[in-house]
Amino acid sequence: MSSETPKIPPNGSKNGDFRLSDANLRRLPGQVRQPAYDRSLISPGIVHLGIGAFHRAHQAVVIDDLLAGGAMDWGIVGASLRSPATRDALAPQDCLYTLAVRSGAGTEHRIIGSVLANEVAPEKPGQLIARMADPATRIVSLTVTEKGYCHTPQTGDLDEHHPDIAHDLQNPGTPRSAVGFLVAALARRRIAGAAPFTVLSCDNLSANGHTVGRIVTQFAALRSRNLAKWIETEVAFPSTMVDRIVPETTEADRSAVSSALGMTDAWPVVTEPFTQWIVEDRFPGGRPDFAAAGVQLVSDVTPFEHMKLRLLNASHSALAYLGYLAGHETIAATMTDERFAAFALQVMQNAAPTLAMPEGTDLAAYSASLLKRFSNPALHHRTWQIAMDGSQKLPQRLLATMQDRLRMGRSIDTHALAVAGWMRYVTGTDEQGRAIDVRDPLAAKLKAIAESTGPVADRLASALLEVEQIFGTLGADPRMRGAVTAALEKLFKVGAREAVRTFRAA
Repeated sequence: MSSETPKIPPNGSKNGDFRLSDANLRRLPGQVRQPAYDRSLISPGIVHLGIGAFHRAHQAVVIDDLLAGGAMDWGIVGASLRSPATRDALAPQDCLYTLAVRSGAGTEHRIIGSVLANEVAPEKPGQLIARMADPATRIVSLTVTEKGYCHTPQTGDLDEHHPDIAHDLQNPGTPRSAVGFLVAALARRRIAGAAPFTVLSCDNLSANGHTVGRIVTQFAALRSRNLAKWIETEVAFPSTMVDRIVPETTEADRSAVSSALGMTDAWPVVTEPFTQWIVEDRFPGGRPDFAAAGVQLVSDVTPFEHMKLRLLNASHSALAYLGYLAGHETIAATMTDERFAAFALQVMQNAAPTLAMPEGTDLAAYSASLLKRFSNPALHHRTWQIAMDGSQKLPQRLLATMQDRLRMGRSIDTHALAVAGWMRYVTGTDEQGRAIDVRDPLAAKLKAIAESTGPVADRLASALLEVEQIFGTLGADPRMRGAVTAALEKLFKVGAREAVRTFRAA
């Protein structure tokens, strides 16, 4: 989702004087699906940290379905940890927004009503902590992206030197980080003798439940050993796998949706028909009947999580870096080039032997479905958007597969080209000499490395592979260094399009 406040058409625009709201639902066209419940009867049971586009197109839709089925005490209170943009856009709309599901057959519009309120953490951190500490809150879910956990991706441990962590330890009542808010609210519930809420991460972290549990416990231990022990023994951190492609909402999207509604929606979300949510069934404080809304409840999410990270997310990142360098603005545009589509499939095929899936899982069919989804011409999913925060994404999306293939004695050339694409991208200059807006927590460090080495493959690859926060010990493996250096050298020599076109894995 864009970090900027959306431009809201003034009254008197082509959409009339109407703004999407509870009062104006009756004015919507008949083909627009509306909430099938009385919103005034809904009470909150979930606080969600990071109420961006993905949450509103995924988990909030599931809850909307469950509210329609009678689960009236499971409404959502959303929280933005940084910007007030979402609150400012949705508050005048009573937190209603449009889900626009696009495919080659057209667009279906649905109004989602499961979000009841939006908090802005920096404005009133104490109010958000109180919401989370309220015994009525039984689940705190998160989509704060990989970087939002203030951890080291290669190890999965808390980054104690992260500025937000340092701030939160000094100011426990006014935290900045998601981890700080979780621990502050849990500490308050412990003091009050209230049962803890379940922490439900919906981000693309490896073993996200276990990882977040470890990070939260490590942070709590820096405040109080007893608090950390209580969290470790009493708080559930179920793992999840989430899957839905949700591009950034554009001004063109807002205009198109508002036209379809006949009234203004300041911040709709656009997505694809496919959606999947697999959840470890561990909720001591209770949960809604997720299965009734199509959620798959399992005892172990790990194989499904690895399948998604190593097939979908890995190929998505490969297409993003190499496609961007080749001049493609979107994933769908990149997929129109047969060689890029073939390369994406090869990333998936190379990852498949590293997966241990339940019997009956058809990885070939799953891979084919991904290629079809990536090619959806109605979704304008920008390569630049997917390329963000690569330092946080590479370990679980690409590097874990490379480690496993090296242990198996297999080639890593395919993934090496994807990693080399990232290296070429983070230099901050594209193949035409234009600046790249690199968005990454380590952007300054990566840029400094690129400037010190220059566009020389062996020097740049060697220096970046030494960034332990990303590559850990894998960067020192001579097989890794050789494969990545060769791939990066080819990128510098012939460019991304030609490198992909002529790629042949060993």
